[in-house]
Amino acid sequence: MLYHPVRKKIIRRTPGQGTSRIADLPPLLQRLYAAREVSEAEELDRSLSRLPAPSRLSGMTEMIEQLIDAIRHDRSLLVIGDYDADGATATAVAVKGLRALGLKRVDYLVPNRFEYGYGLTPEIVELAAQRQPDLLLTVDNGISSHEGVIAAQSRGMKVLVTDHHLPGATLPSADAIVNPNLPGEDFPSRSLAGVGVMFYVLMALRQALRENGHFQRAQTPEPNLGQLLDLVALGTVADVVPLDHINRILVHQGLQRIRAGQAQPGLLALLEAAGRKPGQTTASDLGFFVGPRINAAGRLDDMSLGIECLLTGNPDTAREMAAELNGLNRDRRGIEDQMKREALAILEQLDTDGAGAHAGLCLFQDDWHQGVVGLVASRIKDRIHRPVIAFAPSDAEPNQLKGSARSIPGIHIRDVLADIATRYPTLITRFGGHAMAAGLSLDRERFDEFAAAFEMEVQRHAKEVDLEHTIHSDGTLDTGEISLATAELLETAGPWGQGFPEPLFDGQFTVAGSRIVSERHLKMVLKPAGGQQLIDAIAFGLDNPGEWLRCQEIQAAYRLDVNEFRNNRTVQLRVEYMEAVA
Repeated sequence: MLYHPVRKKIIRRTPGQGTSRIADLPPLLQRLYAAREVSEAEELDRSLSRLPAPSRLSGMTEMIEQLIDAIRHDRSLLVIGDYDADGATATAVAVKGLRALGLKRVDYLVPNRFEYGYGLTPEIVELAAQRQPDLLLTVDNGISSHEGVIAAQSRGMKVLVTDHHLPGATLPSADAIVNPNLPGEDFPSRSLAGVGVMFYVLMALRQALRENGHFQRAQTPEPNLGQLLDLVALGTVADVVPLDHINRILVHQGLQRIRAGQAQPGLLALLEAAGRKPGQTTASDLGFFVGPRINAAGRLDDMSLGIECLLTGNPDTAREMAAELNGLNRDRRGIEDQMKREALAILEQLDTDGAGAHAGLCLFQDDWHQGVVGLVASRIKDRIHRPVIAFAPSDAEPNQLKGSARSIPGIHIRDVLADIATRYPTLITRFGGHAMAAGLSLDRERFDEFAAAFEMEVQRHAKEVDLEHTIHSDGTLDTGEISLATAELLETAGPWGQGFPEPLFDGQFTVAGSRIVSERHLKMVLKPAGGQQLIDAIAFGLDNPGEWLRCQEIQAAYRLDVNEFRNNRTVQLRVEYMEAVA
């Protein structure tokens, strides 16, 4: 009996090339950091002073020149955002930050994904032109928008691109581009989210304005850009970019503001709607509770609602918008559950060997919602440990399919799509993305052709990749270490996330009691092997929780959580995977 339908192999993490030399830390933290290739105290310094200078980003000089010119000549600027949480937070950071730095005429436009597609398309430029802006500033998009940039410039608009997605073979003819993933880029991180790139632009702009005496002439104090770090943290975590040292600093600083009650009213309202306490907010709260509520606006409706929630300074208005976003998120979950059931039915029909016989899978149903296919691809990818692309019909172009891809470690999904586009130049209409996630469009009639090409290309990319389900554990904990003190220690040792994984441990337990809660979750009382203490545990989202009620022994991979109930804090195991022990 398994928590997941496919048996997983538990592998213990080992230290990287160097062992930890942070001798003043508890042994457990030394072990955890060493396994994450952190060996020096400087790598754990989360102060803003450790951030590299914005000037190290290429293209920053041209970007700042354009923005200073816009401030001096009172030009109008229109931010072109994206329809996910990174795009929404980047848009809010751009609008708030540029206004604070003296640009008076700033507005934003976020394309409806169902009508205009992704990025700065010529159609979006036509819509933007109705507002007659002098400049367009893209956030979290634009690096692949060659036609859109040309269309905007032909109408007399300057185009400034801030993005973090991988560029193609050529760059658009924008007036300025800042992107840490440009070829030859010297910036020490390629993992900034779109909101992180925009925050860096604001820091560079403030520094330039300070040096040329702008704030003295305007008799206005320098704005505290740190007030935007809660949004930077939200977008960074929600976009699941690797939490390298720079991103850990940004997320940590944003979490500090949230815990101190200094976040934007909209973010605080979203935490409240999700039943989370701001004073105890963690990175996982941003990723699993706040981010999905922002994303729900872009998936089902118009991301403008999410952006307005982040922009408003009125707590009452923020609560109203958060309640609406909460309702959209409930609707999204219902649609996702139905689509997931249909996707699983497709898997069962594939062949007698099951989905595991395929290197990569393409799934399509004619009635699937194009705003939710990414979530379905992610769920199926987690289940079968293979790259998955889920497709839905395009609302704007009935003869087109919109696909959302999710991958596994070791297979760079955008590179897979790029190689397909090279081998079959007319097969994919457009594509873009990251190592782990990407989006694409193709003609409906060519779905089967693409699915075959995708399978073959993933096979080529997977030659050196272990396609077996694996769980990377940080080893066992002594019974004395399974404690509230350890859970609180780990809570403050992050932030944890993509590329800097939250500690996961494994061990064998006796099940002293169990019950089903909220239909699909299993609450348990566990006793560690060789110990006498009883520990609360919970396993979320089981397909058949009733099957576990008679289980007496389990092997489990788990994380330590702090559970607070009626002001009483206790340790709780969050079970990520378990097997019944015969």
